[in-house]
Amino acid sequence: MADAGRARKIADRIKVLIAANVERIVKDPDLGFVTITDVRVTNDLQHASVFYTVFGDEAQRARTAALLEKNKGRLRSFVGGQISIRLTPSLDFFADAIPETAAHLEDLLREAKERDAAVAAAAAEAKYAGDADPYKKPATEDDDFDEGADEGADETVWDTADLDGEADARR
Repeated sequence: MADAGRARKIADRIKVLIAANVERIVKDPDLGFVTITDVRVTNDLQHASVFYTVFGDEAQRARTAALLEKNKGRLRSFVGGQISIRLTPSLDFFADAIPETAAHLEDLLREAKERDAAVAAAAAEAKYAGDADPYKKPATEDDDFDEGADEGADETVWDTADLDGEADARR
């Protein structure tokens, strides 16, 4: 059993070989514009999964998938002649879903950006329902001073610095 590093190196080599020569080996005008996106080789170097994308519509993707499946043996023979390992890995072709996933994510990000802009516009026009600052603040001695009040009026200011939780009233 080979190590993962060797499997990655062989996968990279297979990716380059197939990407550079797929049009030369598969001589068919129905072959679409194929891009080899990734190759993964098992650690025992027996199987290689080749991921590809095709530029075009769904019919073009189906024709390209059929052509790649039909010419799998020719591509494997070419890869076997170019790399020097005891057994040539079998090739399995998979259509890569990265472009569709990326397009879907772009749509979701665009929608989220539009919703954020709508919320920001609504917040810019919003007004407070009550006071601008609805939270009560502790009373200070300056706030309690009323010029028209009697000097003998009982004014209470609560001392919150008491550590045992009981407030002392002072005058």
